Amino acid sequence: MIPMESKCNLEEGSPGSGTYTRHGYIFSSLAGCLMKSSENGALPVVSVVRETESQLLPDVGAIVTCKVSSINSRFAKVHILYVGSMPLKNSFRGTIRKEDVRATEKDKVEIYKSFRPGDIVLAKVISLGDAQSNYLLTTAENELGVVVAHSESGIQMVPISWCEMQCPKTHTKEFRKVARVQPEFLQT
Repeated sequence: MIPMESKCNLEEGSPGSGTYTRHGYIFSSLAGCLMKSSENGALPVVSVVRETESQLLPDVGAIVTCKVSSINSRFAKVHILYVGSMPLKNSFRGTIRKEDVRATEKDKVEIYKSFRPGDIVLAKVISLGDAQSNYLLTTAENELGVVVAHSESGIQMVPISWCEMQCPKTHTKEFRKVARVQPEFLQT
């Protein structure tokens, strides 16, 4: 919709955010997408949402796909690329702390044996970020962890246990916190 475009009269709906009324009609006050919502058989509320406002955001409990950008002894920094199966227009920064890597033996976790820069990881959001901080993520479930990793020779590795992946070319083994990928996430 474009500003000042009429979408319906007041008998068909009530004005919501991003709209105004004039001469019995609801008009858009901004450029964006038209949204109609109604509850309990009432007149639908007509609103207009800017495209940037309708962007999907990671929420607490959401499963996200992210790429590891850097690691240190205490945490891994990641860029969140997907929420569920929906790609994000802009990536968000996330942090997987050492204590959030796995559910057991948290004190024995070593980040460099769990993740490496470039790894693709499935994680769950445990705390929301803001403009200054990152989303806090966890991989402390069997289904969460590294799903794609490349060996030092650049070959995609194959998981051989919950904590190791192997290069099919060189047969070199590397430590990772491997996700047990569920069948619904496998693409054929």
